[in-house]
Amino acid sequence: MGHLSTHVLDTASGRPAAGVAIELRRLAADGTAEPVAFARTNADGRTDGPLLEGTALTAGTYELLFHVGAYFAGADKAVGEGAEPPFLDVVPVRFGVSDPGGRYHVPLVVTPWSYATYRGS
Repeated sequence: MGHLSTHVLDTASGRPAAGVAIELRRLAADGTAEPVAFARTNADGRTDGPLLEGTALTAGTYELLFHVGAYFAGADKAVGEGAEPPFLDVVPVRFGVSDPGGRYHVPLVVTPWSYATYRGS
């Protein structure tokens, strides 16, 4: 059964990033984007459930939009606080799903100045 999930880790503070808004869009061949899901990370930096699962996950190109600028602006920490505009605001991660029956986990590891992602399990 297909499964798409994510989580966000704030490596500047060394903990999960709670409250990050995440948008998921499916991209058509002509480049138009269809909104598919919206979620916010919980205290563990994860969404409460998969963003897509089962037959809702189809082959194609997707884009996750992580709203980290608002997260860092509202976070109670000295790191990155007060920068206007923030260096990173919305981090887009575009990826392909070739096996709709597979498990796709696309995490974001982020600071106010850098990010990384990978295909997890």
